[in-house]
Amino acid sequence: MSKQFSELFIEPWVNEEGWNLENFEKLVTPTYVISVSKLENNLKLLERVQKETGCKILMALKSFSTFSVFPLMRKYLAGSEASSINEARLGKEEFGKETHVFSPSYTRDNIGEYLKYCDHLVFNSFSQWDNFKKIVEKSKKKISCGMRVNLEHRESEVEMYDPSRPYSQFGVTIDNFEEDNLSGIEGLHFHNLCELNADALERSLEIFEKKFGKFLSKMKWVNFGGGHHITRDDYDLNLLYKIIKEFRKKYPHLEIYLEPGEAVVLNAGVLVGQVVDIFKNGINIAVVDVSAATHMPDVLEMPYMPKILGAQIPVKKGNENSYRLVGPSCLTGDVIGEYSFNDSLKIGQKIVFLNMAIYTMVKNNTFNGINLPQIAIMDKKNKIKIIKKFSHKDFKGRLS
Repeated sequence: MSKQFSELFIEPWVNEEGWNLENFEKLVTPTYVISVSKLENNLKLLERVQKETGCKILMALKSFSTFSVFPLMRKYLAGSEASSINEARLGKEEFGKETHVFSPSYTRDNIGEYLKYCDHLVFNSFSQWDNFKKIVEKSKKKISCGMRVNLEHRESEVEMYDPSRPYSQFGVTIDNFEEDNLSGIEGLHFHNLCELNADALERSLEIFEKKFGKFLSKMKWVNFGGGHHITRDDYDLNLLYKIIKEFRKKYPHLEIYLEPGEAVVLNAGVLVGQVVDIFKNGINIAVVDVSAATHMPDVLEMPYMPKILGAQIPVKKGNENSYRLVGPSCLTGDVIGEYSFNDSLKIGQKIVFLNMAIYTMVKNNTFNGINLPQIAIMDKKNKIKIIKKFSHKDFKGRLS
């Protein structure tokens, strides 16, 4: 993140390259479309990082869990990372390979379910470790346990996404680290990045070594967490290579993991909608069948303005082809933003929201009874196949 919540956040790394409005003209809307070509380009880059540095990269399922493309993803990645039983089960059954889990809330009721699906289990506190280590030890399969640590070093400017903020619930600080309670702990995990470049990792790793480096001789692996925007155009890959190689040289006995989510599917998907009404109320207002509140909730939560294929932001005053795009819900704040277009919008016209694979399908909801968008895959020949449709049954099935 590079902006405070009070500022308008427009993603500078989102680009229109490779998307063509003509491909979506016959598509029923709204629909998420995942491009196999763009996804595989990201995966190939991540594979190069693994080969160049010897690290292992996991797919963080919290950002993207569309398992129809897991067979492609597991060709390139080492496994998945989960933060709930449902994610862990999905990772184990659909992704395969290594299944890592971190949660701050293991309980007597759920720990057994986690153990069924994971092979790496990260604890958030020594209290949790004390409560469950005997259960893990009695497990029929080998589970490699780790401890999450809090670097107390801030890189993310947006507090909501900063695990190192004051009074954070994530990880053990050095003042609370129990050096004499590491028997059975094989790894350390830290995560304090969010959509950041390699220089942020370099600074964070320096703090990690300074505070927790003396414990690394007792470990088998270290997880550098997520938030690494590796597939972004301006990401410093050479610096990342240097950081990991130098760390592995100092600690050759350690396996190194990274668990990006966004980087895997960055710019690999869009959300296609259409204009359903146009009218004036001081400004041009265009109602679309895509909802910020239900289909892309981060637009309101972060908040940020998604880029649209062929549109310009911010708008220029006096531009007759500028519109405020609003969603179909009854929420007054269901506003996507104000955009300028090359020509005036027309009812029925398709609108393509860019970079909509991440934190959309995993976070969307059925508020106001609004239907969830279809999910589709675009193959390498730009042929679109619908893989999931939603109906009243899905809305009703969540209720009682």
